[in-house]
Amino acid sequence: MHSHHPKSHDVVIAGAGPVGLFLACELRLFGLSVVVLEQSADPRSPFKRLPFGMRGLSAPTLEAFYRRELLDAVKEAQQVKEASGAVRAAAHWMQEARRPAGHFAGIPFFDDQIDRSRWPYRLPSPAGTSLMVEMESLEAVLATRACAMGVDIRRGVAVEGFEQTDDEVIVRTKDETFCGRWLVGCDGGRSMVRKLGGFDFVGTDPEFTGYSLDVEMEDPDALHPGRTYTPTGMYTYARPGTVAMVDFDGGAFHRTQPITLDHVQTVLRRVSQTDVTLTALRLATTWTDRACQATAYRSGRILLAGDAAHIHSPLGGQGLNLGIGDAMNLGWKLAATHRGDAPVGLLDSYLDERHPVGKQVLDWSRAQVALMRPSPSSRALEAIVRQLVDTRDGATYFAERVWGVSLRYDVGADHPLAGRSVPDFELSDGTKVGALLNRGNGLWLDFSAHTPCRELASRWRDRVMYVAGSVEDNLSLDAVLVRPDGIVAWAGEGGFDPEQATRAATRWFGESRPATTQ
Repeated sequence: MHSHHPKSHDVVIAGAGPVGLFLACELRLFGLSVVVLEQSADPRSPFKRLPFGMRGLSAPTLEAFYRRELLDAVKEAQQVKEASGAVRAAAHWMQEARRPAGHFAGIPFFDDQIDRSRWPYRLPSPAGTSLMVEMESLEAVLATRACAMGVDIRRGVAVEGFEQTDDEVIVRTKDETFCGRWLVGCDGGRSMVRKLGGFDFVGTDPEFTGYSLDVEMEDPDALHPGRTYTPTGMYTYARPGTVAMVDFDGGAFHRTQPITLDHVQTVLRRVSQTDVTLTALRLATTWTDRACQATAYRSGRILLAGDAAHIHSPLGGQGLNLGIGDAMNLGWKLAATHRGDAPVGLLDSYLDERHPVGKQVLDWSRAQVALMRPSPSSRALEAIVRQLVDTRDGATYFAERVWGVSLRYDVGADHPLAGRSVPDFELSDGTKVGALLNRGNGLWLDFSAHTPCRELASRWRDRVMYVAGSVEDNLSLDAVLVRPDGIVAWAGEGGFDPEQATRAATRWFGESRPATTQ
């Protein structure tokens, strides 16, 4: 029965995956009330566990967790998993003698070839550049934090419909109605919010059906360990029975019929070109390389983030990082808009900044598919890319893209640091900048205690924390203005320019209040 008085929240989020949970934490940080509706009743799933559930977190994701005091908990949960012996079956390329730092279409690049001097604005930071985590333990950490912050998580509750008016969204589920000022769809690739909200979702059709399998074999040595390309496809194998394979069938099999032992054995024989015999199918799921993106991420009071806004093949595991980046970008902007002190167009900058990043990742996954096709031309291209990856410049380029360290938004300021992640400067008292961002505030960093900078900063004192002091390595900067998401809005070098600084502060934090003498 529908209650006559729907429960009211500032924001209703559909989907309790990592993106929905992290966004909920962000919104609570800014004091908004949040309910998360998740259609599945049980957060646990065998596919979030090893060996299927491993994901590589990139630099922007690790920085987001570090700046919100979540990084230690994420690392700790992962260490507990590793101590229990659960991680032994991790991705095959993690087990090689020379430690790969990542891969492109299965071609590894190595730490010892990467030229980190290419990124002069990256200072040492607890966040690092990459970390392997298991999906299930990551979700558990985020759910624990969300609950501790007062997020209302409802499991087994699916969004069935909604209507929006000028000032609210009424969300219907099977048994209840929820009322929010905003609705954010973080409900995955088959997003109900996106479908019901009438968002255009455009892109490219799949070329293959991918399979992730846990099987028992008559002869565990029948397949080559590692990744193997054949004239009919590609498979990776880790003993005793973990198999991933792609069958270039145009995605025909995906979600069209049940996955049976017979079917999997037929496809595996064809793709591996062996007469391997399977005796049991413990786990099986399929996926494709369909790559689509919503043309808009907002329609009135309805927004999309994560896989609801963009889908692509899981190759290289970029989807989770893309979604966390969406949430970090959206949270503070939505909160300021809700409070009413956001500058004009702040919420629109969410699409402006995140859509190009999503587009780039979709193309990155398409490029990997091109190298995986079972054709002589793709095999020839792969051989050339393999040689490129094995050079210092090549390894550095692929690391930069996979780790996300080249991320830069157009923030309308000229300095080469503007639009990038703020370096983790260390103040003379040992405080690091990452720790100064954990309340969700903006930051004025003043490295030479300019009186004009302090006076200017006092006009935004309710939204931006002013920190003056010398730092160990100031990268020859005088002052830096940082957004709540850790992105540099403005950087000053060679003297303080109050006009540019004022323009940047107004653009991201709204109109100033009268200055006060401190």
